Amino acid sequence: MDLPLAGMLFAIGCGAYFQTVTGFGLGMIALGAASGLGLMEIAPAAVVVSLLTLCNSPLVLSGNYRHVDWRAVGLVLLGMAPATFAGVAVLDYLSRSGIALLQFLLGATIAASCAAMAFRPAQRTAPSRPRAYLTAGGVAGLLGGMFGFSGPPLIIHLYRQPLEPTVVRSTLIMLFTCSAVIRLGSVAAQGGFAVEVWKLFAWSVPVVVLATMAGRRYPPPLRPGKIRRFAFLFVALIGASLMATAFGAV
Repeated sequence: MDLPLAGMLFAIGCGAYFQTVTGFGLGMIALGAASGLGLMEIAPAAVVVSLLTLCNSPLVLSGNYRHVDWRAVGLVLLGMAPATFAGVAVLDYLSRSGIALLQFLLGATIAASCAAMAFRPAQRTAPSRPRAYLTAGGVAGLLGGMFGFSGPPLIIHLYRQPLEPTVVRSTLIMLFTCSAVIRLGSVAAQGGFAVEVWKLFAWSVPVVVLATMAGRRYPPPLRPGKIRRFAFLFVALIGASLMATAFGAV
């Protein structure tokens, strides 16, 4: 096993552990490490994150399909689907002609997402209008297409709706699954997956399983609120580091 592969597996394991105890982090940490440490190009790393999401989400959603808000899923997908294809196209272009800009955008997205999610939004008394769902889906699709994680705008939007927490969580997981399917379909249409993608994915599956088990059995000895604040700070620092590195490369 070479050093970059070992580094990526360590980052994915840390991301899976963080995601188990906080609900987010896998894609941000994996992509941040891939770009910031030069372990792997962003495009194939994002494909691996999508594959892992596609494997994990249906298992988490099992038995909870009845809690999914299918109206919300449909409205979000109307904005998400075309934006995902656009995001993949932008990633492909910047991967060939603007690596520093791509790294800066990744860092800025990670930092901004952490800042936005750190504050729990006030819940509305009535559902948002359809255009709000379309907008959230469009932003999520663009981020999902470019970086493989579409969560932040969807989390912020859905937690503002007058929905039960179980409905919000189940709907989010369904949307993450749909996002991964759309993104992988877009990448496959452009010529398929590189060998390095399948190699990292094959190594990553047992790592994610073990990290998830560790997160469930051995969570940090802190209150949930403190754990989330630490996670937000840690991931935001990854984003800030990527932005600083991109500035230095200009």
